[in-house]
Amino acid sequence: MSSTSIMFYNLVLAAAGTLLCVSTALAVNAGTASDAQARYRQDIAVCNSGTSNQDPATCRLEARNALAEARRGGLNDAPGQYQQNALRRCEAQKGDDRIDCEARVRGEGHVEGSVAGGGILRESVTVVPAK
Repeated sequence: MSSTSIMFYNLVLAAAGTLLCVSTALAVNAGTASDAQARYRQDIAVCNSGTSNQDPATCRLEARNALAEARRGGLNDAPGQYQQNALRRCEAQKGDDRIDCEARVRGEGHVEGSVAGGGILRESVTVVPAK
């Protein structure tokens, strides 16, 4: 084989590899886009049913914004993400307060309320002996 044939062969292989990578990326994006569109339809159905705990206009706006963010790849529904975010908020506390905050986030103690009712109250009681 001449050096020109080898160069042409390598160029063809590189082009085929690039095409394979691009087609795989497009297939993944198409799946993500259809998942986002399906989620948007579910969100709009909840908005229209009146069970969203928001007024319908705000609910539809939030659904549209979530769809746009999902298309940009900004939404992350990774397992445990909610828990990680809640624990990260405890980082502002120091010492025993931080330990107590993390315990409440993990579900220890008493929990009451709801998002629809205005908030969730997490309470734990720590008995401190008198000095």
